[in-house]
This record gives sequence, C-alpha cells and structure tokens, in this order.
Amino acid sequence: MPSTPPLRQRILGIDPGSRNTGFGVIDSDGRHSRVVESGCIRVGQHPWPDRLGLIFDRIAALVGEHQPHDMAVEQLIFARDPTAALKIGQARGAILCAGLKAGVTVHEYSPKSVKLAVVGSGGADKAQVQHMVRILLNLAEPPGEDEADALAIALCHAHSMGIPQRKRAAASWRDFRP
Repeated sequence: MPSTPPLRQRILGIDPGSRNTGFGVIDSDGRHSRVVESGCIRVGQHPWPDRLGLIFDRIAALVGEHQPHDMAVEQLIFARDPTAALKIGQARGAILCAGLKAGVTVHEYSPKSVKLAVVGSGGADKAQVQHMVRILLNLAEPPGEDEADALAIALCHAHSMGIPQRKRAAASWRDFRP
C-alpha cells in the first residue's frame, strides 16, 4: 500500500483575539490540505499584560513545535469599540512578534478575503465558514468559531500560494491593485 506523499507547505493560521485566539496548523500543496493541529488559546481574566505574554508564549511554542513555513494572520479591519480594537491590535502585535522572532514568513488577510477564499462569498457568516472548513479539511465535527476562523485563514493562504501578492483577492475596491 503506497504511503501518502507529504504536502509541501506547513501553514499556521491565527485568528487574533484579546481573550480567545484561534490557531490552526495545516499541511497543504495549494489544492489539498490536512489539519496537523488546531485549537484555541484562552487567556481568561489575567491582567492585560499577562494575557499578551501568554499569547506570545503559546504562539512561540506552536511555531517551535510545528516549524511552519508561513504564518497567516487575520487583519483587523475595524471595530465598533476603540478599546477592543486596541486590545486586538496589541494581541496581533504579540502574535506577529512571536512568528517573526522565529523567522517565519508572516502574511495578513482581511476577513473578507478569507471568507471569499473558503466559502466563495466575502459576506459569509460564521456558520458558513465553520461548515466549509469542516468540508474542505474532511473533519468529523465542525470546529469551534475561533478555531474554524484560524483554519480558514490558513486555507486562504494555502489557496493563494503561487499567486503573486498583488493578484490575491482584494477585501474591497480600496484594496484592489491591478
């Protein structure tokens, strides 16, 4: 019985959050992908600086354990609450630093681009993303929201491998560059 050939790229997808940060590690060749590990980093009610340290440490540990080629992180487009936007931005900073410090190439994707790549519609809701992640990765159960978002971000990057940066899906007309 022939063994399954290894897929060529390991991707760590991250859905940043101030309390819950989803992560998903996949192996992909751009057409086929499989989950290596996924889950959610929950930092609870610790003081804010401690939460940032926990996020940084856990992402650094994931990078050390799985040795991804690339890290794909969701961009923060806007938030209704400025305080929440600042906290998510700081969490993103801790995540980006953990990846960059380990020498991982970091890519950023807008939520709309991720939904478009995984569901086919930039306006898809959370349930649609969860469903498509389950289908695309052949999972027995739909993953939790944060975990599904992180896996979707990893899949978005996998689907864009080989596509020059300027030709990737734009989140809006403002992002489009021919």
